[in-house]
Amino acid sequence: MDTAKKFSIASEDLSPDSLRQLCQEVVGGTAKPYYRSEEIPEDWDKKPVKVLVGKNFDSVTQNSSKNVFVEFYAPWCGHCKELSPIWDQLGEKYADHDDIIIAKMDATANEVEALTIDGFPTLKYFPAGGKETPVDYSGKRTVEGITQWMKRHSGPGAPTLDSVKSAAQFIDAHNLTVVGFFHV
Repeated sequence: MDTAKKFSIASEDLSPDSLRQLCQEVVGGTAKPYYRSEEIPEDWDKKPVKVLVGKNFDSVTQNSSKNVFVEFYAPWCGHCKELSPIWDQLGEKYADHDDIIIAKMDATANEVEALTIDGFPTLKYFPAGGKETPVDYSGKRTVEGITQWMKRHSGPGAPTLDSVKSAAQFIDAHNLTVVGFFHV
C-alpha cells in the first residue's frame, strides 16, 4: 500500500460507518486519494507566466503540442523569491512562442497525483509529445542558462512521413534529413 497518499471524508459525512467504509476502500485499493488544489484563478493564463493549480495542472502540462516549463515554489522560500524575477523574464521571453508555456505552481497549496515535490524551487520541463516523464532542470538559474537548456530540449518534433511522396518532399526541403523507420 502506498502510504504517501491522503484520503478524506467531508466533515458533514464523518461517522463510524463512513470511516469504516473509507478504511475498507483504502485497504482494498479502491479509495480515491485526496490532493490539495486552490481554485483556478480567472486570470491564470493572462500573464506571461501562467499560474497552475492542482485543478488545471494536467490539462496544461499534458497538452501534446506544448512544451511546458513549471516552477514549483513555496511562497516563503528564499531561493524561490530569488528565482521569481528570472522566471518572470523567462515568461516574457517566451510569451510569443505558441509552443512554449512558462508556468508556476505554489506547491505548498497544490498537489498533483503524478509528482512529488520534495524541495523548492523544483523546475520540471514537460516536452511536447513526451509527457510521460518530465525532465528535471538543475542547471544555472539564469535567463541565459535556462534559455540554452530549453533550446536543447525544445527542438522541433519529428514529422510523420506516411508516403514516399511526402518523404521526398521533406528531404528536398531540408539540408539534412535523418529518417527512421518504425514498425508498431
